Formats: sequence, structure tokens, C-alpha cells
Amino acid sequence: MVGRLLVRGLFVGLLASVLAFGFAKVFGEPQVDSGIAFEQSVVHMHGDDTDEPALVSRQMQASYGLFSGVVVYGTALGGLFALVFACALNRVGPIGPRGLSALLALVAFVAVILVPDLKYPANPPSVGDPDSLGQRTELFFLMLLVSVAAMAIAVRSAWGFIARYGLWGGVTMTALLYIIIVACAGALFPSVNVVPEHFSAVQLWDFRVASLGIQAVLWSAIGLIFGAWAQRMLVEAQVSSI
Repeated sequence: MVGRLLVRGLFVGLLASVLAFGFAKVFGEPQVDSGIAFEQSVVHMHGDDTDEPALVSRQMQASYGLFSGVVVYGTALGGLFALVFACALNRVGPIGPRGLSALLALVAFVAVILVPDLKYPANPPSVGDPDSLGQRTELFFLMLLVSVAAMAIAVRSAWGFIARYGLWGGVTMTALLYIIIVACAGALFPSVNVVPEHFSAVQLWDFRVASLGIQAVLWSAIGLIFGAWAQRMLVEAQVSSI
């Protein structure tokens, strides 16, 4: 059963990555081009123009490079999601495969993507201080670890909250516990702002929304498509066993 779910997870991750690539191509790449254009204008303004050719052309980066990166990431994510789904199946109360898949995708998106990104949002390529890249990366992953740990603590406490306060009260208390932990961590972690003053706030906002949108498309597709496929597979398995 786990092997079959894993194969389906990998395939769903591949499908989801194609959708995410389409979103990135339409909404993300124009924002990347804006960041590169800003860097080139700054370099030209300071008279630091160079004729060094790029190792990989921009056209290659925006097509084959982007597609291969998204496909590898999405396929691996789909396989990992399937394994987590298999472990959680029949262990999360009276919830069907579709609901479980959607719930896992939502929880993972919030803990792994949304919350760390709210504290340390992405910047367009070529925009920001390259010397601070290591620090920003380290802080982002620390925030990610705190967010995942906080979600694990909240989920572990959920059953006790539900038993004491009922379903909706327990879910609310679980969400509040998670929010309190990550809010305290976010307040303690240092803020990093390396975006140049003259960079367009609109372009920065559009890039960050597009970056978050790519992840939202990927996780939504995995949660919904995998849930429907797993539901069908499990129903067929039950029927064949009768």
C-alpha cells in the first residue's frame, strides 16, 4: 500500500510541478526580469559595465532551468507528501483520504512556506546585499525549523484541546498555540532589510506575491489531486478485499 501511494505521490508531484511552472512562467519570470533590469541600471549608473558573458543565458534560466528545477522539487515533494500521508492515514480521527490530503497540504504550506516567508520574504534576484545572503539563508531556515516544531507541538496538543473544548474550540486553541509560538520567535529573530531604497515597492510586492503563489499552486495541486487519487485507490482496495 505504501509503495503504491509513493508512486502516486511522485506522479502527482510531477503534475503539480508542471502547474507551478506555468504559474512561475506567467507571473514570476516578469518580476525576475525587473530585478535584473534594476541591477543593470545601477551598474550602468556607476559606470561598472562589464562584457563578461553569463555562464547560463537568461533564456535558458527562464525555460529549461526553471522547468527542471521545479520538476525535481515538485516530484520529490510529492513523494515525501505521500509517505507522510501513509503514516497519518487512519490516525487523524474520522477524516477521509481527500480531507486528510487537503489538511496535510494546508498544514505543511503554512508551517514550511507561509510563516517563514512572512518573516523573511524572498527578494528578486540581483536585488539586495549579496554579502548578507548567508545570514538571511540561515535565519530563514531557523525560522522554518521553529515553525515546523511549533506546528508539531500544536498538532500533538490538538487532541487534548478537542477533548476539553470540543472540536471548534480545540481547533481554535491549536491554532492559537501555533500562532503564539511563531509570533514570539518572529519577534525575537532579527529583521533583515537589504532592498535598495530606490527599488520599486510595487515590483517587490509583486515578486513576493508571485513567489508565494508558486508554492501555493504546488501545494494546493498536490493536496487536491493526491487526495482524489488516494481516495479512489483505497476504495478500490476495500472493494477488492470483500
